[in-house]
Amino acid sequence: MRLKASAILALLLAVSLTPVADAAGGDTHAGANAPSKPASTTSLAEPQGSASTALGTENIGSARDIMPPRVSVTNPPVSPSSWSLHEQISWGAALVLTLLGYVAIMMAVSLLKKIERQTRYSEIAADAAATSAQAALLHAQAVIRAERPWILITVEPSRSKENSFTVMATNRGRTPARIIDSWDRYSIYMDEKQLPDSPEYEDETSSAPFTSVILLPGEFTAIKPFCREDIKALCDSEERFKRIETWEEKVYLYGKVIYHDLTAPPDSPNHESNWCCWYIHGRQNSGLVIAGPLEYNTHT
Repeated sequence: MRLKASAILALLLAVSLTPVADAAGGDTHAGANAPSKPASTTSLAEPQGSASTALGTENIGSARDIMPPRVSVTNPPVSPSSWSLHEQISWGAALVLTLLGYVAIMMAVSLLKKIERQTRYSEIAADAAATSAQAALLHAQAVIRAERPWILITVEPSRSKENSFTVMATNRGRTPARIIDSWDRYSIYMDEKQLPDSPEYEDETSSAPFTSVILLPGEFTAIKPFCREDIKALCDSEERFKRIETWEEKVYLYGKVIYHDLTAPPDSPNHESNWCCWYIHGRQNSGLVIAGPLEYNTHT
C-alpha cells in the first residue's frame, strides 16, 4: 500500500511538472527566436526606411552646406615638470643672495645711523671748539689790548703863564708807543650840537711840523698849547669876540694823535686818539675842558 501510494505520488508530481517545463521551453524558444521577428519586420518595412534614410541624408547635407564645420582644439594634458638639480641650486643661490642683500641693507642702514650720530657729535664738538676758539681769541685780544700802549689826552694848566693851557698826550698802556703825527683845528659854534657828525680836517695835514716822539708807559708830551690871547686871533671881528665873552658862541678845539705800538709788527695798523676841548672864556679867568660828542673822543 505504501509502495502504491508512493508510485501514485510520483506520477502526480511528474504530471504537475510537465506544463511548467513546456512553458519554460516555450519561453526559451521564443526568446531564442525573438531576433528573427524584428528582422522580418525590418525586411518588410525596408522601402519606407530607405526613403527616410534618403531624406535624412539630404537634410544632413543641406545642414552641412549651411553651417560651417566646427573645429574644437583640446589642449594636451599638462605633464608635471620635474625640478632638476640645476634649478634647485639656482633657487638656493637666489635665496642666499636675497638673505645676504637684506643683511647688507640692514648693516648699511645701521652704519648710516652711526655716521649720522658721529656727524652730529662732530658738529657739536666743532661748535664747542669754535666757541672755545672765539673765547680764546677774545681773551688774547683782551690781553693784547691790556698790554698795548694807550695814548690818552688830557688838559693841563700852565704853571708859568696865567690862563694858558696845554693839551697833553700820556701813554697809559704797558708798552712803548711812537707818536707819528698830530692834527688839530679850531671851530666856533653856538653849541656842540652844531659840530659836524665826525671831525673834519681841512686837508688831513698837520697844522705844524710834528716830530716823532716815543713815549714809554707813564710818560707824556705836549701836543697843543692854548691861551687866552689866542681867542682874539680866532675872532674875525670885535662883535664875535664879545659873543664869546657872553657865551653866545663857544670855541671848540679838537684834533687827533696817530701813534704806533713799538712791540707790534711793522705792518700792523696804527692807532688813533681823538680829542675835543671847549674853551670857557671868563671876565678874568678862562678854562679849557674836555667836551664834545662821543665821535670826537674815540680811541682805536
